[in-house]
Amino acid sequence: MWIGLGRPFRRIPSPLVASPVARGYVARRDEGRPFDGPALDGIIQAVCRYGIMERLVVGAKRLGFELSQPQLESFQLYYEELVQWNERVNLTAIKDYEEVQTRHFLDSLTVALFLDDIPCPVLDLGTGAGFPGIPVRILLPNIRLSLLESTAKKAAFLNHLVDRLGLEGVEVVTGRAEELAHDASYREAFAVVLSRGVARLDTLAELALPFCLCGGRLVAQKKGDIDAEVDAASPVIDILGGRLREVRRLSLEELDEERALVVIDKCASTPQVYPRRPGIPKKRPIRARR
Repeated sequence: MWIGLGRPFRRIPSPLVASPVARGYVARRDEGRPFDGPALDGIIQAVCRYGIMERLVVGAKRLGFELSQPQLESFQLYYEELVQWNERVNLTAIKDYEEVQTRHFLDSLTVALFLDDIPCPVLDLGTGAGFPGIPVRILLPNIRLSLLESTAKKAAFLNHLVDRLGLEGVEVVTGRAEELAHDASYREAFAVVLSRGVARLDTLAELALPFCLCGGRLVAQKKGDIDAEVDAASPVIDILGGRLREVRRLSLEELDEERALVVIDKCASTPQVYPRRPGIPKKRPIRARR
């Protein structure tokens, strides 16, 4: 199968003609928005070398997850849409086919170690390009997911992606956490709140715990040495109605450095004064006496 991206023409190897790579290209060509040559070449080379989403498959198995063919096709489509939209919206600096599989998709799936595939309400706070929420939703199709993003252009991408992937029970919410956490529709409404790279743990606790219902939990993704950060945040977590349950260290061959999942249980209602107005939790984190 030969495809034209201006000149020169490029050939998709015959084993890939029926793959999401080829189908995704043909759809884009028909819509007048093909990949540029280097991007398509990179995808083809990676698929020929590893297979479709092979690095994600291997890493997910290490976590105890078996990905089905439809799930892999969803991840493939996710990648294609991410790369295409990234040309006009700043979604991610990571665009390489193999790196997206590990540093975005696989990294996101680690939070599923603390989730069950049941219809419980889950919030992804500060989701950006959909991480970790959408990869988790692909893996666990029964959860009810809300994606909170303050940037309108990124929210537009998320709405498009949810539609392209055919994800039901997924809501995209555009706004600031500091404001939405005081909305009765969202305050203490979620069994699980997820967060990846949003803020230091003391700031994150103020932003996220008001969304957790009592008996729920916050699962925050961190990397590197976080002992001092966790220690400093512990008394703040107590003020906000939470209790540190555990810090789960994760070391996977596919990831570039050690990850950690900080799990905080919501034990009591968060005082109504929190979170404070936009920008204040980051500028002036809560200081608590031990």
